[in-house]
Amino acid sequence: MKKESHLKRLLDYAGGYRYLSFASWILSAVSAFVALVPFWYIWKIIKEVLSVAPHFSMAENLAYNGWMAVGFSVTALLIYIAALMCSHIAAFHIAANIRIQTMEHIITLPLGAAESFGSGKLRKIVNESSAATENYLAHRLPDKANAIATPIGLMILLFAFDWRLGLFSLAPVALAFLIMQRMTGEKMRYKMTEYQNALADMANEAVEYVRGMPVVKTFGQTIFSFKRFKDSIDNYGKWVIAYTKELRMPMLLYTAAINSVFVFLIGAAYLFWEQNTDNEFLLHLLFYIIITPIISVTLTRIMFQSEDAMIVEDAMKRIDSILQLKPLAQPQSPKQPKDASVMLYDVTYSYDGQKNALEHISLQIKSGETVAFVGPSGGGKTTLANVVSRFFDVEKGKVLIGGVDVKEIKKEALMDHISFVFQNSRLIKASILENVRLAKPWATREEVLKALEAAQCMDIIEKFPQGIDTIIGTKGVYLSGGEQQRIAIARVILKNTPIIILDEATAFADPDNESRVQKAFSKLAKEKTVIMIAHRLSTVVGADRIFVLKEGKIAEQGTHKELLKQQGVYYDMWQDYQTAVNWKVQKEGRSI
Repeated sequence: MKKESHLKRLLDYAGGYRYLSFASWILSAVSAFVALVPFWYIWKIIKEVLSVAPHFSMAENLAYNGWMAVGFSVTALLIYIAALMCSHIAAFHIAANIRIQTMEHIITLPLGAAESFGSGKLRKIVNESSAATENYLAHRLPDKANAIATPIGLMILLFAFDWRLGLFSLAPVALAFLIMQRMTGEKMRYKMTEYQNALADMANEAVEYVRGMPVVKTFGQTIFSFKRFKDSIDNYGKWVIAYTKELRMPMLLYTAAINSVFVFLIGAAYLFWEQNTDNEFLLHLLFYIIITPIISVTLTRIMFQSEDAMIVEDAMKRIDSILQLKPLAQPQSPKQPKDASVMLYDVTYSYDGQKNALEHISLQIKSGETVAFVGPSGGGKTTLANVVSRFFDVEKGKVLIGGVDVKEIKKEALMDHISFVFQNSRLIKASILENVRLAKPWATREEVLKALEAAQCMDIIEKFPQGIDTIIGTKGVYLSGGEQQRIAIARVILKNTPIIILDEATAFADPDNESRVQKAFSKLAKEKTVIMIAHRLSTVVGADRIFVLKEGKIAEQGTHKELLKQQGVYYDMWQDYQTAVNWKVQKEGRSI
């Protein structure tokens, strides 16, 4: 099956605006032909000057020919502007449609699949890859039509006056073209992919580093944590320097070849001057000296168009890397959960298809029960919560919510059944009211206020003159991590779903905020099924059951007291936790 060209795919995104793209190419080509007409009038000016020399006052048509040259130059410019207007309108619609389609597809993906890309890389693909197509369509393609039309017109001019000088003018062009092929071949395409990969890695590491700054500062790991970001910058720098050195000699030879046309013309003049001492040969020689710089400009434009074509090809591949991800499958005959129970039967899941993050997990959480997932880092706690909420689809086994397989529940219905509070709750740049209303857009102000009160947020509201209309973000106020967490809890209270997942929700809260957050949790958890993921074991002591996960398996389960009696993994974790809580720094024999 023949692969569809990238240009055809781009034009498919244009819809009815594709005809503007075609019009831009035609207008740009016409502009190229019209732009050569002034050189004809310049030739006539030179001819008249040479014919009357040294009696220049006898030249009668200089002004007319000059104004005609100016007129055609302006006409060519206006036609080219019209071409760019057409190409830009089409390009903007194509870039917008690519972003819309990509974002619409991202919305259909499992949340875990989108998260695995990395937020920086995903944003770069959506924004910069679509922007690369805009530059290509708006500028490079009209310029390509112009660059194709210009040599055709030039060939007519070069051979119309003196075919011998025409051949000498084209000799360095042929040499430069061969060198250009060396720089813009298959190797260049591979290098362009490497370049985009290096940029994407650097952008992703930058975003992740900035977002992780609170953690970095908390644990005083600034220099160490900077290493990955610095490595990505160093790798990019090494690549750029190596690539620049690799192209140094070819680019030097290309520049020398394309600008050596005057050397060839001088050689031709020396060779043919004795045979042509009349003014006509001098006229042609002067004309060729004036017009030949167009050749170097045209060839250079072609070279950059080849580079941009590779950039677009790479951009489309990156966009395809998103579009080719399978969306979350939606059931043909959706079912509604009967209650707030959660059951897992022999669930296995792996991120990379090799090592299992979860392995043969079976458990049952009754409706209204509060359970906790604890265990060493990397044990599978968050992954288990992710498969319950269908951020990922399990590879083996089943996940049931209210007795119904999550794959048989519509995504919207599932999200109406489960709420989340993450350790890094994100608020948008909007008012506190609008942030809470994200959970229930039709909620009244009174309902939002009740949710904020239940989430222990009234101290936050009362300290701002605008109350719940206070804007959060760069154009408003900034909240602490604990305060943001309480606003996020208010969202969940307002949404009022039967199942709640708390993922390290008090990880970075200060003691005062942690106390308020815990009170908010007690309000939130009433008559709900609650799944808690925690490292602070003190927060899960009162759970109905605790599941201890280790290496993707359930190592132990039971209440806090039952697990301590077993003296297994949980017992060791509790002893380590108690040691950490009671740890004091000793200085000069005194506790601090």
